[in-house]
Amino acid sequence: MRALLKHWPRVLLTLIPVVFALLHAAGIVRLGVLQHLDDIIFDARLRATMPRTLDERIVIVDLDEKSLAELGWPWSRNKLAALVNALFERQKIRLLGFDIVFAEADESSGLAQLQQLAHHQLRDQPGFAEAIQQLRGALDFDATFAQSLRNRPVVLGYYFSSDRNGRTSGVLPAPVVDAATLQGRHMGLTAWSGYNANISTIAAAAPNAGFFNAITDADGVVRSLPLLAEHQGHYYESLSLGMFRLLTGQPRVTPGFSHDSVSRAQLDSLLLQHGSRQQAIPTDARGAVLVPFRGSGGPDRTRGGSYRYVSAADVLSHRLPDGALRDKIVLVGTTVPGLLDLRVTPVGETYPGVEIHANVLSGLMDGNIAVKPDYAIGYDIVLLLMAGLTLAWALPRLSALRAVALSVDALVLVVGLNGALYLGQGLVLPLAAALWMVVTASVLNMAYGYFVESRSKRELAHLFGTYVPPELVDEMLKHPHSYTMRASNQELTVMFCDIRGFTQMSEHMEPLQLQAVLNGMFSRLTAQIRAHHGTIDKYMGDCVMAFWGAPVATANHAHLSVHAALDMVQAVQQLNSERRSRDTPEISIGIGLNTGSMCVGDMGSNIRRSYTVIGDAVNLGARLEGLSKIYGVTIVVSASTRAQAPQYVWQELDKVRVKGKEQAVAIYTPLAKMNPITTSLADELQLWDSFLSHYRTQNWALCGQQIVKLQGMDATKYLYRLYAERVASMRMLPPDPAWDGATNFETK
Repeated sequence: MRALLKHWPRVLLTLIPVVFALLHAAGIVRLGVLQHLDDIIFDARLRATMPRTLDERIVIVDLDEKSLAELGWPWSRNKLAALVNALFERQKIRLLGFDIVFAEADESSGLAQLQQLAHHQLRDQPGFAEAIQQLRGALDFDATFAQSLRNRPVVLGYYFSSDRNGRTSGVLPAPVVDAATLQGRHMGLTAWSGYNANISTIAAAAPNAGFFNAITDADGVVRSLPLLAEHQGHYYESLSLGMFRLLTGQPRVTPGFSHDSVSRAQLDSLLLQHGSRQQAIPTDARGAVLVPFRGSGGPDRTRGGSYRYVSAADVLSHRLPDGALRDKIVLVGTTVPGLLDLRVTPVGETYPGVEIHANVLSGLMDGNIAVKPDYAIGYDIVLLLMAGLTLAWALPRLSALRAVALSVDALVLVVGLNGALYLGQGLVLPLAAALWMVVTASVLNMAYGYFVESRSKRELAHLFGTYVPPELVDEMLKHPHSYTMRASNQELTVMFCDIRGFTQMSEHMEPLQLQAVLNGMFSRLTAQIRAHHGTIDKYMGDCVMAFWGAPVATANHAHLSVHAALDMVQAVQQLNSERRSRDTPEISIGIGLNTGSMCVGDMGSNIRRSYTVIGDAVNLGARLEGLSKIYGVTIVVSASTRAQAPQYVWQELDKVRVKGKEQAVAIYTPLAKMNPITTSLADELQLWDSFLSHYRTQNWALCGQQIVKLQGMDATKYLYRLYAERVASMRMLPPDPAWDGATNFETK
């Protein structure tokens, strides 16, 4: 709560796009740009996931340019009859559907004119009327076409219209849903006031028919197709549903609702019931399905066409081998632009309307119709609330980089979840509002942080940036009001690191070579100090000074300093390995560490100032660095530092009284991390502790025996050679009753 109160302006700013996104998702305030973005996302996802494979079950017989050029247009119905007969008798197709309506009588044979002559102008001509009557069967093309359809698996096409006057033409098929089945529920289907259907002669011969209307979205793109439509309280099926039902034995159609309550009922599926078997087709509340496009469409397979196209002229002229379409489902339609059956779809701007129905029929047969479920609004609202509240709580508390990372994670999460539900469950769920909300909330939040909150942070960075490492400044910027340059006494750990023998080595170097070696050495040492959150105080010739615990308080500053020192030793070893390969002199270092109370703050003159530490504890750290050479070790640590870093294996070096200090202090060197150590090392340290005990009680005889054993355990250790010389020297002197076992050093 304290964090929320502290950042409440940014929290409220972040919530603004969340609120607008929620209003859009709930339908209270519709943002057209988000709806358009959802359409773009749907189209892109559809194109990326459509199979682009050929469905060999369905064939489209195309009244194409070739057919019109060879046989003219419009076709008389006797040609259509010949086409139907050829498809069923020679090609042995399984099912035929027409994406064409036969709304007017065919008078192209001249029969009507001949009958008028027989009844009027030529009624007195002997035998004329009888001749016309004999020709009637051959010249009645509608009857000829109807006869070719009769008792065959054929589904005719027709269309509904939104005519203000409700004009109608032709004969509608029987409705597929009985009003009694609804039990008083209203399905909410697309309702049409007019229609243009097939003439009675043809409709009576082929009673199965379906409308071929598509639904055009606000941007003019066809993405969905209604399976049911309403006209004057009756419910009719689409062409693709009619063909599917004819394929599956004419199952009964029953609407499925999302709730049992009559007042809250909403259509969410169509149930096809055939005896004890039932198939559910998911739909939206309008009874429509999203078209499961298989490819880019059209007869050109090189462009990803999904269905085989056959020219109607080839069927009629017998250029197509007999039986080439055996057991195929055939849709008759046209791809000629002038016949106005090309649609704008997500996968093509001139997509054949007949192929839209083929895609829906294919999807019904495979059971892979994607659907926007009735709970899509609830899903969108829940997702927006979860993501929005998380961003509002987290973004104001994060750095710019982490805020960007969180925003990217949120985008990946909402996109990934949406994609997984689409690919795994066929659910088309809204995404645009969540994407817009995450991006807008992030941009607003970071803009406020930069232009408002970062003002005080920039002032802090300008103040401390000269003295403090950038990574610590970043830590300080999280709570800029908690830091000041005023001096204060704090318990810290200080480090002095000196490059051994560098002065002598530099005498034989050119200035540029000396600069390169020194800069390279300091770069490696500094990298380790900064990696363990140390603050670089200053560089003094060939020595670097650093401290831990300020300006950012760190509870484990002693442990971090020891860890840094060990890594610095390892870095120097790696550097020496490189120098040996180049046949250049090796470099060594000495490190002193001390933990204690010291004064830290901005100190110096009005010309130059520095964020530094001073005090007796700092001076002791400098003295310990100088002792590293005397004891033949790289790291010398005071007892106070050792006490706060129990994670390491320590070896006590001595008790010393350095210049300027009256009280003796114990000094140590770290050997390793506190892992299970070897038995030999444990025995060596136990013997060493015993040696020091006897050494401080001036038991020189026993000391002599133990130091010999220690040298046998590690003959290379300079420390044991140093104490062997001390013991040999002290054995020649009488015991000193005033000696406290400490070694005095009078020089710095």
